[in-house]
Amino acid sequence: MTVRAMFYVEEINHRATSDPSATNVEVKLAAAFGTYLKGLPEGNGDWSKYTPSGKLTMTITNPAAVEQFDLGAVYELTFEKAAKAPPAA
Repeated sequence: MTVRAMFYVEEINHRATSDPSATNVEVKLAAAFGTYLKGLPEGNGDWSKYTPSGKLTMTITNPAAVEQFDLGAVYELTFEKAAKAPPAA
């Protein structure tokens, strides 16, 4: 089973690096709700029907990937298990 979640870009922070040609950008996303979901089918019902809450922070070093994110835009995230959890120690 997969879980679909809608998140919006809350912040985009360009960070200085010791190499001026390097890319280091922090993108912060938060669970979309209310007006962020206008016109989008089903909203966040897959995982939080009434009060979605969540944060995701990514550090991106690929310039082409950074260009895919716009402040305030809503993105659909799909969570699908890639591997089983390792056994507890």
